[in-house]
Amino acid sequence: MIAQSYIPQPPLNKYIDVFWLYEDYTPTHVKERVLPSGTVELVINLRDDMIRIYEPQSPEHFQQFRGCVLSGAHSEFLVIDTVCQASIIGVHFKPGGAFPFVDMPVDALTNSTVSLETLWGHAAMELRDQLMEATTPQRRFQVLERFLLFRLADSLTLHPAVAFALQEFQRIPHLRTMAVVAESLGFSSRRFIELFRHEVGLTPKRFCRIQRFQKVLRCIENGGQIAWADVAASCGYFDQAHCINDFRAFSGLNPTTYCAQNVGHRNHVPL
Repeated sequence: MIAQSYIPQPPLNKYIDVFWLYEDYTPTHVKERVLPSGTVELVINLRDDMIRIYEPQSPEHFQQFRGCVLSGAHSEFLVIDTVCQASIIGVHFKPGGAFPFVDMPVDALTNSTVSLETLWGHAAMELRDQLMEATTPQRRFQVLERFLLFRLADSLTLHPAVAFALQEFQRIPHLRTMAVVAESLGFSSRRFIELFRHEVGLTPKRFCRIQRFQKVLRCIENGGQIAWADVAASCGYFDQAHCINDFRAFSGLNPTTYCAQNVGHRNHVPL
């Protein structure tokens, strides 16, 4: 398997964490559980004009899209088909980073996946064609970077209050309540929640819960003996029970099962 990544140049790096590319990915499992990260993901299948997303609670049911999709910020895990990932490229947006690219409130995409054709029309399939014609990972990243620079709406930037809140919530998601942050920014709680959800796709409270959950995954990804009470405390949970409850809510797994099944990327669990 070939795995490549690329951090785009300014101004895109303000909105995007990384471009990623997998070639010849042929795992033994046919499905993966993808855990929520609180961000938006753009995914393009470079081999087959198809992407399949399964219903988490009814894995025999699925949605099938053409080969370009945008996956909104999720507050629960989703299940994907690994056959669609043999040759695939994607964009991992920063929290709130998709807002200037989608021409709609980001919460319209929450817990859903939409075809890029729905958002960007024929240009989405033209992008896929250009990426398939490119012969090297570097060239493909250049094609993607140029396209997103063209799509970037300079007039659409995160509200300063949302940008500040994102910095605070990612730095210490467990120390400040939503009401305290809203008050410090001069907003009512209701207006702040509305603004944050509109641009990030999740409520502030749900976003912070997912950031704590992601911090837990980072703490345990090296394996070994895990002191769950210590992990819970270091990640800002009131106690171990609250930590385990969130873990089950977001992953659909208990921690022991997760640790046994996870063999690679912390947010992708083989099924």
